Amino acid sequence: MAAQRDWYEKDFYKVLGVSETASPKEITKAYRKLARENHPDTNPGNTAAENRFKEASAAYDVVGDDVKRAEYDEVRKQGPMGPFTGGGGGGGFGGGQPGGFNFNVGADGLGDLLGGVFNRGGRGRGASAGGGPQRGADLEASLTLDFVDAVQGITTTLYLTSDAQCSTCNGSGAKPGTQPKTCSICGGRGVVDDNQGFFSFSSPCRNCQGRGVVIESPCPTCRGSGVEKRAREVKVRLPAGVANGQRIRLKGRGAPGRNGGPAGDLLVECHVAPHALFGRDGDNLTLRVPITFSEAVLGGDIDVPTLAGPTVKLRLKPGTQSGSRSRVKGKGIETTKHTGDLIVTVDVQVPTKLSDEQKAAVEAFAAATTVSPRAHLAAEAAASGARSSDPGTE
Repeated sequence: MAAQRDWYEKDFYKVLGVSETASPKEITKAYRKLARENHPDTNPGNTAAENRFKEASAAYDVVGDDVKRAEYDEVRKQGPMGPFTGGGGGGGFGGGQPGGFNFNVGADGLGDLLGGVFNRGGRGRGASAGGGPQRGADLEASLTLDFVDAVQGITTTLYLTSDAQCSTCNGSGAKPGTQPKTCSICGGRGVVDDNQGFFSFSSPCRNCQGRGVVIESPCPTCRGSGVEKRAREVKVRLPAGVANGQRIRLKGRGAPGRNGGPAGDLLVECHVAPHALFGRDGDNLTLRVPITFSEAVLGGDIDVPTLAGPTVKLRLKPGTQSGSRSRVKGKGIETTKHTGDLIVTVDVQVPTKLSDEQKAAVEAFAAATTVSPRAHLAAEAAASGARSSDPGTE
């Protein structure tokens, strides 16, 4: 009950910024927006953003799942004291005072309420609480992507070895040609009741292990579990712009559910291999381009490669400095909502070997240069020395 006790105090709808009646699509959209804005990869060192990312993920893990959301809504509807909160007047302990018991609901009703709070399965709902349909576990997988595939998006196949629905019995657990039989002890409910006066407690049926059915002839492959471990292929469609370390959730592609329950999810962690030329900054691509000394001094047009293939012309201004950056609009990462730019950083290359003609040209340039780029250093040093020798200077 630790997780459900937290549910009383936490408003997951408020965390995601949606109403309690929001559709699954609206919830997913709100979560993706929060995850994108607060992801640790885009906010390195920002503890507040990281905490918001964790809160949004925890909220989406509950209200983004139909089964968990229904349980969450039911728990919050009962309130922090559930059925123990006192009601109107009349008999029973507490005399209708807050926090007291009110037995006017009757023995059966109280049993249902207690069962709902303690997940022990009251009357009429024991099948799910006692061990009926159970959601499958979430699975995790790792996928290494080429840089270009991550930027442009790709459909690929994951090869997993995990629990899957038994191929022999199709998940029933019974030997082919036979069927599970309704449990004679619990009548298919999966739970048995223990009536104690006003109280009615329920517990999983021991005869059928809470499943509601008994398998007299178990499947030889899965031995009655309905699940087998086998290799399987999962097709994955990754959107454009997947970042290194990003986790993609594939609904219903995880471990199969038990007793007719829904399958879990598959969480795919993406690892993006580096590119030989390009880097990444959010939705922008980055590129370092070497230029010659003469191109930096005189300026001119140079050809710059793009990730998509064709080169683009980049105009250098006369006097371009090494390390300066230029932006090529619309040549970055294109997603459904935004297209980034290509950020080009130029590096002026200084030749290590010169021909006689080149050396003569550089010497002529040096001779024609009358202003030293270090002149301000000497002036500042002289001024500093004068200040230090002045007795009135502290």
